[in-house]
Amino acid sequence: MLRRTKLIAALDTASRSQTLHWAEKLKDDVDAIKLGLEFTYACGLDAVKTVSEGHKLFLDLKLHDIPHTVASGLSALAPLRPALTTIHASGGTEMIARSREALERAFPDGTERPKLLAVTVLTSMNAAGLQEIGVDATPQEQVVRLGKLAIRAGADGLVCSAHEIASLRDALGDAPVLVVPGIRPAGTASDDQKRIMTPAQAARAGADWVVVGRPITKAADPVQAARAIMDELAGA
Repeated sequence: MLRRTKLIAALDTASRSQTLHWAEKLKDDVDAIKLGLEFTYACGLDAVKTVSEGHKLFLDLKLHDIPHTVASGLSALAPLRPALTTIHASGGTEMIARSREALERAFPDGTERPKLLAVTVLTSMNAAGLQEIGVDATPQEQVVRLGKLAIRAGADGLVCSAHEIASLRDALGDAPVLVVPGIRPAGTASDDQKRIMTPAQAARAGADWVVVGRPITKAADPVQAARAIMDELAGA
């Protein structure tokens, strides 16, 4: 399947002014922006709406609660019209199914609803971290297990590390949308990420979207950094 791997810039800060600056600077050089817990909690949903104007929005709040609460939360977030939004796959079948139903109810007029993504295993986790919380499986095994569950329950796609893309494609085919954080261009710091790859490696493995934060936002020239990643993806 021919796919173009697209770039999401993760704008992770509590500063409204800084986020607005980044969003404006990058508007022609990324495919989408990600706003997550830090910005949303610090600045609120009105700020999310303002910053995301003119961008495709990946609203990455990783909801995880009882099914009714998560479904209600997604209904409340629907007016922001994100292109992509996240819940935790470990919330289970009912939570995922109710989440899908909530988004479908929120967009009954044929408007494209947000893609529902289930987070599998955080890219900050490794085998030791899974053992610590009682999961007797490798990250790859756990990602595939949760991925199968989530897609069966109604998720449109998954959030995974690049190291699990091939296994998920083998298990689930080309249809699920795979969004891949933990992306670090060659020569940049890994920070708190443990399961990482370069943009080109992730693209060749079959990622639909890659998420890049600090290598863009902390660069001396964020626009040039984003353009370099887009060029790398195009040549993968």
